Amino acid sequence: MNFINHTVTVYAFTALCSGLFLSCAQKPLQTASREVKTNTEGTISSKLPWSQRMLLSEIKRFPEAWMLDYNKNPKWSYPTAIVLEGAEKLYEKTGNKEYYKYITQFGDTMVKEDGTIVSYDASKYNIDMLNCGNVLLYLYEKEKKGKYLKALQTLRSQIDGQPRTSEGGFWHKKIYPNQMWLDGLYMGEPFYAHYTHDFSKGAEAEKAYNDIINQFDLIQKHLLDKKTGLLYHAWDESKEQAWADKQTGLSPNFWSRAMGWYGMAMVDVLDYLPKNHSGRAKLISYLKSYTDAVIKVQDQKTGLWYQVLDKGSEKGNYLEATGSSMLVYTIIKSVNNGYLPASYKTYAKRGYDGIINNLITVDENGVISLNKCCAVAGLGGTPYRSGSYEYYINEEIRSNDPKGTGPFILASLEFEK
Repeated sequence: MNFINHTVTVYAFTALCSGLFLSCAQKPLQTASREVKTNTEGTISSKLPWSQRMLLSEIKRFPEAWMLDYNKNPKWSYPTAIVLEGAEKLYEKTGNKEYYKYITQFGDTMVKEDGTIVSYDASKYNIDMLNCGNVLLYLYEKEKKGKYLKALQTLRSQIDGQPRTSEGGFWHKKIYPNQMWLDGLYMGEPFYAHYTHDFSKGAEAEKAYNDIINQFDLIQKHLLDKKTGLLYHAWDESKEQAWADKQTGLSPNFWSRAMGWYGMAMVDVLDYLPKNHSGRAKLISYLKSYTDAVIKVQDQKTGLWYQVLDKGSEKGNYLEATGSSMLVYTIIKSVNNGYLPASYKTYAKRGYDGIINNLITVDENGVISLNKCCAVAGLGGTPYRSGSYEYYINEEIRSNDPKGTGPFILASLEFEK
């Protein structure tokens, strides 16, 4: 059934955007702590392309960009940057000042005049915190405000101090010692590459680009499953974590969004890696083997991907929106940029149509929702996350998670080219 052709109100956001969020057991969740005020004025035209319809829907749900991810207070939060990247590209394409205002309001709120970033704590060495630096790189290029430059320099200094594995791989966070996660490649490397492209030259730039490529080399060396071509969510060099295999240090499952993060990391780093850099061909080869692996586990009926990629037939697994959106974006951008043959567009289109036909709903005001998003998943911490199959399928499911809506906007833009 194609939900687009029907007036769907099941997932429609009310004026308080209380929303209907489903647990993996399909039971309603308490959402009072996630309430945000929604702008109910105006109707979003169905004649607009999907990219704009989704961004305008996000702006209605979250009038300030820091509210994305259901934040109650201003928070330096990595998912925001993905939606704002879509806003940047849409502003450049359309000239719509509403999109630019959405970006600038975030910068004005989150970066104080002295360059201090609201809620950012450098001492935590959390690689997730680098991703929003991409928004500041864009704003600094546009506005040349000193506060953005200072904030960018602060974020760049985190890279210099980031704890590393014995081979130079970035720890995911200081509280996660000796661990590399696929997520971290997206959180850190596009910002690192973009900053280097904009501010570094000569030997300094070459050193940084080599460091970036080394991160991918280490992921391929330690997290790749040679049998399937898929990559595990994380690797613990010390093999001390309860989730880590005692021989390999690997976590036990292939999580769709982790693979999505990794794919987006590769295609986005290639935007800034010099054409003549020796690591470029290698990164493209990684991207090719990666894509060959994910299309083998693409659901043939819907074109989507399962929460746990290789266990689609097992009880409780479900076709998940954020990972599917990220994988579609990775593949279509790779085709458009010539990293993959044109024949791979078929797989991207099948996935994109699957999202629209199975995961998108539209309310009476034209506001669209992306459903079946895994809210969050990780490893270790408190309470402890084991990385088991049961763990992944029982994390909260919700609608309109920016880790899905952002990649959907970016994928839509690639299809709209």
